[in-house]
Amino acid sequence: MSASPHPDRHAEKPAGRFRRMLDRLSSSQGDLESRELQEDAQASGCLRISECDDRQIVKVTGTLRTVTLRPRAGVPALEAELFDGTAPLDVVWLGRRSITGIEPGRKLIASGRISLSHGRRVLFNPKYELRPLGQE
Repeated sequence: MSASPHPDRHAEKPAGRFRRMLDRLSSSQGDLESRELQEDAQASGCLRISECDDRQIVKVTGTLRTVTLRPRAGVPALEAELFDGTAPLDVVWLGRRSITGIEPGRKLIASGRISLSHGRRVLFNPKYELRPLGQE
């Protein structure tokens, strides 16, 4: 009898499931949330923030981690950090003090032209769509 090139194929499947379960249990909450955000971005047809280049027109999605009012050159500016599991993106609405629904923890889709400022990706005055609360 010759040895099979795959001695016990059936043993691989449970080990694979077991490995994934162990990976899930050993992953931090942040890692799990990052993976979920990346899957959501891919499913919605959006570009990963980490893949966005300077001056590129993009459509991205993620969760707002912070929202602050930070004047720029004497003009009010609402700034938010959007995170999609790959990288942060600063989203800035010039001339706005607040926008209903723009709050930490809210998911949204934003589109516009990316720029780089002090090594960070920034999206000024983007078109945006708030994700329904039930999808968060």
